[in-house]
Amino acid sequence: MESSTTSSTSDVRWGPRLWGTLVVLCGALFLDALDISMVGVALPSIRTDLNMTTSALQWVVSGYVLGYGGLLLLGGRAADLLGRRRVLLTALAVFAVGSLLGGLVSSPELLIAARFIKGVAAAFTAPAALSIITTTFQEGPARNKALSIFAVTGASGFSLGLVLSGLLTEVGWRWPLLLPGPVAALVLFAALRFVPNDGRPERNGQGYDLGGAITSTAAMLLLVYTIVQAPEQGWASPWTIGSFVVVLALLGAFVLIERRSSHPLVRLGILRSGSLVRANIGAMVFFGSYVGFQFVVMQYMQRLLGWSSMETALAFLPAAVIVASSSTKMAAVVDRFGTARLIGVGMVALVAGYAFFLGLDVTPNLAGVILPGMILIGIAVALTFTSLNIQATSGVANEEQGLASGLLNTFMQVGGAVGLAVVTAVVSANETTTAKVTPNELLASYFPGLAVVAGIAVIGLLVAVSGLAALRKENKAIAAQQRELELANA
Repeated sequence: MESSTTSSTSDVRWGPRLWGTLVVLCGALFLDALDISMVGVALPSIRTDLNMTTSALQWVVSGYVLGYGGLLLLGGRAADLLGRRRVLLTALAVFAVGSLLGGLVSSPELLIAARFIKGVAAAFTAPAALSIITTTFQEGPARNKALSIFAVTGASGFSLGLVLSGLLTEVGWRWPLLLPGPVAALVLFAALRFVPNDGRPERNGQGYDLGGAITSTAAMLLLVYTIVQAPEQGWASPWTIGSFVVVLALLGAFVLIERRSSHPLVRLGILRSGSLVRANIGAMVFFGSYVGFQFVVMQYMQRLLGWSSMETALAFLPAAVIVASSSTKMAAVVDRFGTARLIGVGMVALVAGYAFFLGLDVTPNLAGVILPGMILIGIAVALTFTSLNIQATSGVANEEQGLASGLLNTFMQVGGAVGLAVVTAVVSANETTTAKVTPNELLASYFPGLAVVAGIAVIGLLVAVSGLAALRKENKAIAAQQRELELANA
Protein backbone atom coordinates (compact mmCIF):
# COMPACT_ATOMS: atom_id res chain seq x y z
CA MET A 1 0.00 0.00 0.00
CA GLU A 2 1.42 3.36 -1.02
CA SER A 3 1.80 6.05 1.62
CA SER A 4 -0.17 9.22 1.23
CA THR A 5 3.00 11.14 0.57
CA THR A 6 4.03 8.82 -2.22
CA SER A 7 0.60 8.68 -3.76
CA SER A 8 0.32 12.41 -3.85
CA THR A 9 3.38 12.68 -6.01
CA SER A 10 1.57 11.04 -8.90
CA ASP A 11 -0.55 14.19 -9.19
CA VAL A 12 0.44 16.67 -11.86
CA ARG A 13 0.76 19.50 -9.34
CA TRP A 14 2.92 19.25 -6.26
CA GLY A 15 2.18 21.23 -3.10
CA PRO A 16 4.51 23.91 -1.70
CA ARG A 17 5.83 21.59 1.03
CA LEU A 18 6.68 18.85 -1.47
CA TRP A 19 8.47 21.38 -3.65
CA GLY A 20 10.24 22.65 -0.53
CA THR A 21 11.46 19.14 0.25
CA LEU A 22 12.77 18.69 -3.28
CA VAL A 23 14.52 22.07 -3.27
CA VAL A 24 16.26 21.30 0.03
CA LEU A 25 17.45 17.90 -1.21
CA CYS A 26 18.64 19.47 -4.45
CA GLY A 27 20.47 22.01 -2.30
CA ALA A 28 22.34 19.23 -0.51
CA LEU A 29 23.51 17.72 -3.81
CA PHE A 30 24.25 21.19 -5.23
CA LEU A 31 26.46 21.77 -2.20
CA ASP A 32 28.48 18.58 -2.76
CA ALA A 33 28.97 19.35 -6.45
CA LEU A 34 29.73 23.01 -5.74
CA ASP A 35 32.47 22.09 -3.30
CA ILE A 36 34.26 19.77 -5.73
CA SER A 37 34.20 22.22 -8.65
CA MET A 38 35.12 25.30 -6.61
CA VAL A 39 38.30 23.63 -5.40
CA GLY A 40 39.21 22.75 -8.99
CA VAL A 41 39.60 26.39 -10.07
CA ALA A 42 41.57 27.23 -6.93
CA LEU A 43 44.12 24.41 -7.35
CA PRO A 44 46.78 26.43 -9.23
CA SER A 45 46.63 29.18 -6.56
CA ILE A 46 46.81 26.58 -3.76
CA ARG A 47 49.76 24.96 -5.53
CA THR A 48 51.67 28.25 -5.64
CA ASP A 49 50.84 29.43 -2.12
CA LEU A 50 51.49 26.09 -0.38
CA ASN A 51 54.37 25.08 -2.69
CA MET A 52 52.85 21.75 -3.75
CA THR A 53 53.90 19.44 -6.60
CA THR A 54 51.42 18.05 -9.16
CA SER A 55 51.28 14.68 -7.40
CA ALA A 56 50.76 16.34 -4.00
CA LEU A 57 48.19 18.78 -5.39
CA GLN A 58 45.89 15.97 -6.50
CA TRP A 59 45.42 15.07 -2.82
CA VAL A 60 43.38 18.25 -2.31
CA VAL A 61 40.82 16.56 -4.60
CA SER A 62 41.65 12.96 -3.75
CA GLY A 63 41.39 13.52 0.01
CA TYR A 64 37.75 14.41 -0.51
CA VAL A 65 37.22 11.48 -2.87
CA LEU A 66 38.89 9.10 -0.39
CA GLY A 67 36.37 9.90 2.32
CA TYR A 68 33.47 10.08 -0.12
CA GLY A 69 34.11 6.90 -2.07
CA GLY A 70 35.28 4.90 0.94
CA LEU A 71 32.17 5.38 3.07
CA LEU A 72 29.35 5.67 0.54
CA LEU A 73 28.09 2.10 0.94
CA LEU A 74 27.98 2.55 4.69
CA GLY A 75 26.33 5.95 4.24
CA GLY A 76 23.61 4.57 2.00
CA ARG A 77 22.82 1.68 4.33
CA ALA A 78 22.92 3.96 7.38
CA ALA A 79 20.21 6.08 5.75
CA ASP A 80 18.03 2.97 5.33
CA LEU A 81 18.53 1.73 8.90
CA LEU A 82 18.99 4.85 11.03
CA GLY A 83 16.56 7.20 9.29
CA ARG A 84 17.23 9.23 6.17
CA ARG A 85 16.39 12.61 7.69
CA ARG A 86 18.56 11.99 10.76
CA VAL A 87 21.55 10.96 8.67
CA LEU A 88 21.12 13.92 6.29
CA LEU A 89 20.97 16.51 9.08
CA THR A 90 23.97 15.12 10.95
CA ALA A 91 26.11 14.92 7.82
CA LEU A 92 25.22 18.48 6.77
CA ALA A 93 26.38 19.76 10.16
CA VAL A 94 29.72 17.93 9.83
CA PHE A 95 30.10 19.24 6.27
CA ALA A 96 29.66 22.84 7.46
CA VAL A 97 32.33 22.45 10.16
CA GLY A 98 34.72 20.77 7.71
CA SER A 99 34.32 23.67 5.27
CA LEU A 100 35.33 26.21 7.91
CA LEU A 101 38.36 24.13 8.89
CA GLY A 102 39.47 23.75 5.26
CA GLY A 103 39.36 27.49 4.65
CA LEU A 104 41.36 28.39 7.76
CA VAL A 105 44.27 25.93 7.74
CA SER A 106 47.72 26.86 6.43
CA SER A 107 49.45 23.54 5.74
CA PRO A 108 48.89 21.01 2.94
CA GLU A 109 48.43 18.18 5.45
CA LEU A 110 45.69 19.94 7.42
CA LEU A 111 43.97 21.05 4.21
CA ILE A 112 43.88 17.46 2.93
CA ALA A 113 42.59 16.26 6.34
CA ALA A 114 39.77 18.82 6.22
CA ARG A 115 38.90 17.73 2.70
CA PHE A 116 38.75 14.11 3.90
CA ILE A 117 36.31 15.06 6.68
CA LYS A 118 34.08 16.80 4.14
CA GLY A 119 34.22 13.75 1.88
CA VAL A 120 33.07 11.55 4.76
CA ALA A 121 30.15 13.91 5.38
CA ALA A 122 29.20 13.90 1.69
CA ALA A 123 29.25 10.09 1.76
CA PHE A 124 26.21 10.30 4.04
CA THR A 125 24.41 13.34 2.57
CA ALA A 126 24.36 12.16 -1.06
CA PRO A 127 22.71 8.72 -0.63
CA ALA A 128 20.40 10.04 2.09
CA ALA A 129 19.14 12.86 -0.14
CA LEU A 130 18.70 10.62 -3.18
CA SER A 131 16.91 7.91 -1.22
CA ILE A 132 14.53 10.47 0.34
CA ILE A 133 13.55 11.51 -3.19
CA THR A 134 13.11 7.96 -4.46
CA THR A 135 10.97 6.98 -1.46
CA THR A 136 8.88 10.16 -1.58
CA PHE A 137 8.09 10.28 -5.30
CA GLN A 138 6.28 7.39 -6.97
CA GLU A 139 8.24 5.49 -9.60
CA GLY A 140 7.34 6.68 -13.08
CA PRO A 141 6.83 10.22 -14.43
CA ALA A 142 6.69 11.80 -10.94
CA ARG A 143 9.99 10.25 -9.82
CA ASN A 144 11.59 10.91 -13.21
CA LYS A 145 10.66 14.58 -12.89
CA ALA A 146 12.04 14.80 -9.36
CA LEU A 147 15.23 12.89 -10.22
CA SER A 148 15.83 14.93 -13.36
CA ILE A 149 15.63 18.15 -11.35
CA PHE A 150 17.82 16.61 -8.64
CA ALA A 151 20.47 15.30 -11.04
CA VAL A 152 20.64 18.42 -13.19
CA THR A 153 20.88 20.55 -10.05
CA GLY A 154 23.96 18.56 -9.05
CA ALA A 155 25.46 18.91 -12.51
CA SER A 156 24.63 22.63 -12.48
CA GLY A 157 26.33 23.03 -9.11
CA PHE A 158 29.41 21.34 -10.51
CA SER A 159 29.44 23.61 -13.55
CA LEU A 160 28.33 26.90 -12.00
CA GLY A 161 30.67 26.35 -9.07
CA LEU A 162 33.55 26.86 -11.49
CA VAL A 163 32.34 30.36 -12.34
CA LEU A 164 31.69 31.29 -8.71
CA SER A 165 35.07 29.94 -7.72
CA GLY A 166 36.70 32.05 -10.42
CA LEU A 167 35.29 35.18 -8.81
CA LEU A 168 36.26 34.16 -5.28
CA THR A 169 39.75 32.93 -6.18
CA GLU A 170 40.54 36.37 -7.56
CA VAL A 171 40.26 37.55 -3.94
CA GLY A 172 42.02 34.51 -2.46
CA TRP A 173 41.98 30.71 -2.70
CA ARG A 174 40.59 30.36 0.84
CA TRP A 175 37.21 31.87 -0.08
CA PRO A 176 36.06 29.00 -2.34
CA LEU A 177 36.86 26.62 0.52
CA LEU A 178 35.01 28.71 3.12
CA LEU A 179 31.82 29.48 1.16
CA PRO A 180 30.28 25.96 1.35
CA GLY A 181 30.24 26.29 5.16
CA PRO A 182 27.46 28.91 5.46
CA VAL A 183 25.66 27.37 2.47
CA ALA A 184 25.60 24.01 4.30
CA ALA A 185 24.23 25.75 7.38
CA LEU A 186 21.40 27.29 5.32
CA VAL A 187 20.55 23.92 3.76
CA LEU A 188 20.59 22.36 7.23
CA PHE A 189 18.09 24.89 8.64
CA ALA A 190 15.86 24.49 5.58
CA ALA A 191 16.02 20.69 5.93
CA LEU A 192 14.82 20.95 9.53
CA ARG A 193 11.69 22.65 8.22
CA PHE A 194 10.91 20.88 4.96
CA VAL A 195 12.32 17.33 5.06
CA PRO A 196 9.67 15.08 6.64
CA ASN A 197 10.58 13.21 9.80
CA ASP A 198 10.73 9.54 8.87
CA GLY A 199 11.48 8.54 12.46
CA ARG A 200 13.46 5.42 13.17
CA PRO A 201 12.63 2.96 10.38
CA GLU A 202 11.11 -0.39 11.25
CA ARG A 203 14.08 -2.70 11.22
CA ASN A 204 12.04 -5.90 11.34
CA GLY A 205 14.85 -7.59 13.20
CA GLN A 206 17.51 -6.32 10.79
CA GLY A 207 21.03 -6.14 12.16
CA TYR A 208 23.71 -3.67 11.19
CA ASP A 209 26.02 -6.24 9.59
CA LEU A 210 29.11 -4.94 11.40
CA GLY A 211 31.43 -7.34 9.57
CA GLY A 212 30.15 -6.22 6.18
CA ALA A 213 30.44 -2.57 7.15
CA ILE A 214 34.04 -2.97 8.34
CA THR A 215 35.28 -5.01 5.36
CA SER A 216 33.53 -2.92 2.68
CA THR A 217 34.61 0.40 4.19
CA ALA A 218 38.20 -0.81 4.66
CA ALA A 219 38.28 -2.17 1.08
CA MET A 220 36.96 1.07 -0.46
CA LEU A 221 39.26 3.29 1.61
CA LEU A 222 42.32 1.18 0.79
CA LEU A 223 41.35 0.90 -2.89
CA VAL A 224 40.99 4.66 -3.34
CA TYR A 225 44.13 5.35 -1.30
CA THR A 226 46.17 2.82 -3.28
CA ILE A 227 45.01 4.19 -6.62
CA VAL A 228 45.87 7.73 -5.59
CA GLN A 229 49.28 6.73 -4.17
CA ALA A 230 50.21 4.37 -7.01
CA PRO A 231 51.65 7.08 -9.31
CA GLU A 232 54.06 8.13 -6.56
CA GLN A 233 54.88 4.63 -5.26
CA GLY A 234 54.96 3.05 -8.73
CA TRP A 235 52.19 0.90 -10.21
CA ALA A 236 54.43 -2.19 -10.17
CA SER A 237 56.01 -1.53 -6.75
CA PRO A 238 55.65 -4.14 -3.97
CA TRP A 239 53.66 -1.61 -1.91
CA THR A 240 51.07 -1.05 -4.67
CA ILE A 241 50.75 -4.73 -5.58
CA GLY A 242 50.52 -5.70 -1.91
CA SER A 243 47.82 -3.09 -1.30
CA PHE A 244 45.75 -4.37 -4.22
CA VAL A 245 46.09 -7.92 -2.87
CA VAL A 246 44.78 -6.75 0.51
CA VAL A 247 41.89 -4.96 -1.23
CA LEU A 248 40.97 -8.18 -3.06
CA ALA A 249 41.16 -10.12 0.21
CA LEU A 250 38.89 -7.60 1.94
CA LEU A 251 36.41 -7.68 -0.95
CA GLY A 252 36.45 -11.49 -0.88
CA ALA A 253 35.76 -11.46 2.85
CA PHE A 254 32.98 -8.93 2.29
CA VAL A 255 31.28 -11.14 -0.32
CA LEU A 256 31.48 -14.17 1.99
CA ILE A 257 29.99 -12.18 4.86
CA GLU A 258 27.18 -10.81 2.69
CA ARG A 259 26.30 -14.28 1.36
CA ARG A 260 26.06 -15.71 4.85
CA SER A 261 24.47 -12.74 6.61
CA SER A 262 20.72 -12.80 7.22
CA HIS A 263 20.67 -8.99 7.04
CA PRO A 264 23.52 -8.00 4.68
CA LEU A 265 24.84 -4.49 4.23
CA VAL A 266 24.63 -5.07 0.46
CA ARG A 267 22.14 -7.60 -0.82
CA LEU A 268 24.22 -9.09 -3.63
CA GLY A 269 21.08 -9.98 -5.56
CA ILE A 270 20.61 -6.30 -6.37
CA LEU A 271 23.55 -6.64 -8.76
CA ARG A 272 21.58 -9.08 -10.92
CA SER A 273 19.91 -6.07 -12.52
CA GLY A 274 21.76 -5.45 -15.78
CA SER A 275 20.48 -1.88 -16.07
CA LEU A 276 21.64 -1.06 -12.53
CA VAL A 277 25.11 -2.49 -13.15
CA ARG A 278 25.42 -0.61 -16.46
CA ALA A 279 24.33 2.62 -14.77
CA ASN A 280 26.97 2.20 -12.08
CA ILE A 281 29.74 1.43 -14.56
CA GLY A 282 28.58 4.32 -16.74
CA ALA A 283 28.68 6.68 -13.75
CA MET A 284 32.17 5.49 -12.84
CA VAL A 285 33.51 6.08 -16.34
CA PHE A 286 31.64 9.34 -16.86
CA PHE A 287 32.82 10.98 -13.63
CA GLY A 288 36.32 9.48 -13.85
CA SER A 289 36.89 10.99 -17.27
CA TYR A 290 35.48 14.39 -16.33
CA VAL A 291 37.51 14.80 -13.11
CA GLY A 292 40.68 13.99 -15.03
CA PHE A 293 39.65 16.33 -17.86
CA GLN A 294 38.98 19.24 -15.51
CA PHE A 295 42.31 18.74 -13.70
CA VAL A 296 44.33 18.85 -16.92
CA VAL A 297 42.43 21.70 -18.58
CA MET A 298 42.59 23.88 -15.45
CA GLN A 299 46.38 23.44 -15.40
CA TYR A 300 46.60 24.15 -19.15
CA MET A 301 44.58 27.35 -18.99
CA GLN A 302 46.23 28.85 -15.92
CA ARG A 303 49.81 27.57 -16.09
CA LEU A 304 50.37 27.51 -19.85
CA LEU A 305 48.03 30.20 -21.17
CA GLY A 306 48.41 32.39 -18.09
CA TRP A 307 44.66 32.90 -17.71
CA SER A 308 43.26 34.19 -14.45
CA SER A 309 40.97 32.00 -12.37
CA MET A 310 38.00 34.05 -13.59
CA GLU A 311 38.94 33.64 -17.26
CA THR A 312 39.36 29.91 -16.70
CA ALA A 313 35.95 29.66 -15.04
CA LEU A 314 34.29 31.56 -17.89
CA ALA A 315 35.71 29.03 -20.36
CA PHE A 316 33.54 26.41 -18.65
CA LEU A 317 30.47 28.68 -18.68
CA PRO A 318 28.93 27.36 -21.96
CA ALA A 319 28.71 23.86 -20.49
CA ALA A 320 27.25 25.26 -17.26
CA VAL A 321 24.56 27.21 -19.11
CA ILE A 322 23.52 24.13 -21.12
CA VAL A 323 23.25 21.99 -17.99
CA ALA A 324 21.35 24.61 -15.98
CA SER A 325 18.90 25.46 -18.79
CA SER A 326 18.05 21.79 -19.34
CA SER A 327 16.81 21.21 -15.79
CA THR A 328 13.12 21.84 -16.55
CA LYS A 329 13.11 19.76 -19.73
CA MET A 330 14.97 16.56 -18.85
CA ALA A 331 12.02 14.76 -17.23
CA ALA A 332 9.97 14.99 -20.41
CA VAL A 333 12.97 13.95 -22.53
CA VAL A 334 13.59 10.89 -20.34
CA ASP A 335 9.90 9.91 -20.43
CA ARG A 336 9.90 10.10 -24.21
CA PHE A 337 13.21 8.48 -25.16
CA GLY A 338 14.21 6.39 -22.12
CA THR A 339 17.46 6.36 -20.20
CA ALA A 340 19.41 3.90 -22.39
CA ARG A 341 19.07 6.03 -25.54
CA LEU A 342 19.96 9.26 -23.73
CA ILE A 343 23.02 7.71 -22.11
CA GLY A 344 24.15 6.51 -25.54
CA VAL A 345 23.77 9.96 -27.12
CA GLY A 346 25.38 11.59 -24.09
CA MET A 347 28.43 9.34 -24.24
CA VAL A 348 28.87 10.08 -27.95
CA ALA A 349 28.80 13.81 -27.15
CA LEU A 350 31.29 13.28 -24.31
CA VAL A 351 33.81 11.46 -26.51
CA ALA A 352 33.42 14.11 -29.24
CA GLY A 353 33.89 16.93 -26.72
CA TYR A 354 37.11 15.45 -25.38
CA ALA A 355 38.32 14.83 -28.93
CA PHE A 356 38.11 18.57 -29.63
CA PHE A 357 40.48 19.26 -26.73
CA LEU A 358 43.12 17.06 -28.32
CA GLY A 359 43.55 20.04 -30.68
CA LEU A 360 44.84 22.38 -27.95
CA ASP A 361 47.88 24.52 -28.77
CA VAL A 362 50.19 26.90 -26.93
CA THR A 363 47.86 29.70 -28.03
CA PRO A 364 44.14 29.57 -27.15
CA ASN A 365 41.72 28.50 -29.88
CA LEU A 366 38.32 29.51 -28.54
CA ALA A 367 36.23 29.10 -31.70
CA GLY A 368 37.85 25.94 -33.05
CA VAL A 369 38.57 23.92 -29.89
CA ILE A 370 37.43 25.24 -26.52
CA LEU A 371 33.89 26.49 -27.31
CA PRO A 372 32.68 23.50 -29.38
CA GLY A 373 34.31 21.09 -26.95
CA MET A 374 32.61 22.71 -23.95
CA ILE A 375 29.22 22.76 -25.70
CA LEU A 376 29.43 19.03 -26.45
CA ILE A 377 30.51 18.27 -22.88
CA GLY A 378 27.60 20.34 -21.55
CA ILE A 379 25.17 18.35 -23.69
CA ALA A 380 26.75 15.11 -22.46
CA VAL A 381 26.42 16.08 -18.80
CA ALA A 382 22.79 17.17 -19.20
CA LEU A 383 21.74 13.94 -20.94
CA THR A 384 23.89 11.43 -19.09
CA PHE A 385 23.88 12.52 -15.44
CA THR A 386 20.11 12.57 -15.12
CA SER A 387 19.62 9.30 -16.99
CA LEU A 388 22.22 7.44 -14.90
CA ASN A 389 20.50 8.50 -11.65
CA ILE A 390 17.10 7.34 -12.89
CA GLN A 391 18.37 4.06 -14.34
CA ALA A 392 20.34 3.16 -11.19
CA THR A 393 17.31 3.46 -8.89
CA SER A 394 14.47 2.20 -11.11
CA GLY A 395 12.79 -1.01 -9.98
CA VAL A 396 14.51 -0.97 -6.56
CA ALA A 397 12.38 -1.48 -3.43
CA ASN A 398 11.99 1.49 -1.09
CA GLU A 399 13.92 -0.21 1.72
CA GLU A 400 16.94 -0.55 -0.59
CA GLN A 401 16.91 2.90 -2.20
CA GLY A 402 19.68 4.05 0.13
CA LEU A 403 21.74 1.03 -0.94
CA ALA A 404 21.13 1.70 -4.64
CA SER A 405 22.04 5.37 -4.15
CA GLY A 406 25.17 4.41 -2.22
CA LEU A 407 26.24 1.99 -4.96
CA LEU A 408 25.79 4.61 -7.68
CA ASN A 409 27.77 7.25 -5.80
CA THR A 410 30.44 4.73 -4.77
CA PHE A 411 31.07 3.74 -8.38
CA MET A 412 31.10 7.41 -9.35
CA GLN A 413 33.62 8.48 -6.71
CA VAL A 414 35.88 5.46 -7.19
CA GLY A 415 35.80 6.30 -10.90
CA GLY A 416 36.80 9.86 -10.06
CA ALA A 417 39.72 8.62 -7.96
CA VAL A 418 40.90 6.22 -10.66
CA GLY A 419 40.52 8.76 -13.46
CA LEU A 420 42.32 11.51 -11.57
CA ALA A 421 45.13 9.21 -10.37
CA VAL A 422 45.80 7.78 -13.83
CA VAL A 423 45.65 11.16 -15.57
CA THR A 424 47.88 12.76 -12.93
CA ALA A 425 50.39 9.92 -13.24
CA VAL A 426 50.52 10.31 -17.02
CA VAL A 427 50.94 14.09 -16.82
CA SER A 428 53.59 13.86 -14.08
CA ALA A 429 55.54 11.22 -16.05
CA ASN A 430 55.71 13.57 -19.03
CA GLU A 431 56.54 16.75 -17.10
CA THR A 432 59.94 18.36 -17.64
CA THR A 433 61.92 18.57 -14.40
CA THR A 434 64.13 21.50 -15.46
CA ALA A 435 63.77 24.80 -13.61
CA LYS A 436 62.41 26.66 -16.63
CA VAL A 437 59.71 24.84 -18.62
CA THR A 438 58.78 26.08 -22.10
CA PRO A 439 55.12 26.32 -23.22
CA ASN A 440 55.67 23.51 -25.74
CA GLU A 441 57.07 21.25 -23.02
CA LEU A 442 54.09 21.96 -20.79
CA LEU A 443 51.69 21.26 -23.66
CA ALA A 444 53.48 18.00 -24.41
CA SER A 445 52.87 16.84 -20.83
CA TYR A 446 49.13 17.60 -21.06
CA PHE A 447 48.39 15.76 -24.32
CA PRO A 448 48.85 12.20 -22.96
CA GLY A 449 46.53 13.04 -20.05
CA LEU A 450 43.82 14.28 -22.42
CA ALA A 451 44.25 11.15 -24.55
CA VAL A 452 43.66 9.00 -21.46
CA VAL A 453 40.53 11.04 -20.66
CA ALA A 454 39.16 10.41 -24.15
CA GLY A 455 40.00 6.70 -23.87
CA ILE A 456 38.09 6.40 -20.58
CA ALA A 457 35.07 8.04 -22.23
CA VAL A 458 35.22 5.51 -25.07
CA ILE A 459 34.81 2.73 -22.48
CA GLY A 460 31.66 4.50 -21.32
CA LEU A 461 30.40 4.62 -24.88
CA LEU A 462 30.88 0.86 -25.24
CA VAL A 463 28.90 0.27 -22.03
CA ALA A 464 26.13 2.52 -23.38
CA VAL A 465 26.06 0.54 -26.64
CA SER A 466 25.64 -2.68 -24.65
CA GLY A 467 22.68 -1.05 -22.90
CA LEU A 468 21.09 -0.20 -26.23
CA ALA A 469 21.60 -3.77 -27.40
CA ALA A 470 19.93 -5.07 -24.23
CA LEU A 471 17.03 -2.66 -24.77
CA ARG A 472 16.59 -3.82 -28.36
CA LYS A 473 16.60 -7.46 -27.24
CA GLU A 474 14.03 -6.70 -24.54
CA ASN A 475 11.78 -4.88 -27.00
CA LYS A 476 11.95 -7.83 -29.42
CA ALA A 477 10.99 -10.23 -26.64
CA ILE A 478 8.03 -8.05 -25.66
CA ALA A 479 6.93 -7.81 -29.29
CA ALA A 480 7.16 -11.59 -29.67
CA GLN A 481 5.01 -12.11 -26.56
CA GLN A 482 2.42 -9.68 -27.89
CA ARG A 483 2.26 -11.54 -31.21
CA GLU A 484 1.80 -14.85 -29.38
CA LEU A 485 -1.05 -13.35 -27.34
CA GLU A 486 -2.69 -11.97 -30.49
CA LEU A 487 -2.46 -15.36 -32.21
CA ALA A 488 -3.82 -17.11 -29.13
CA ASN A 489 -6.78 -14.72 -28.98
CA ALA A 490 -7.47 -14.81 -32.72
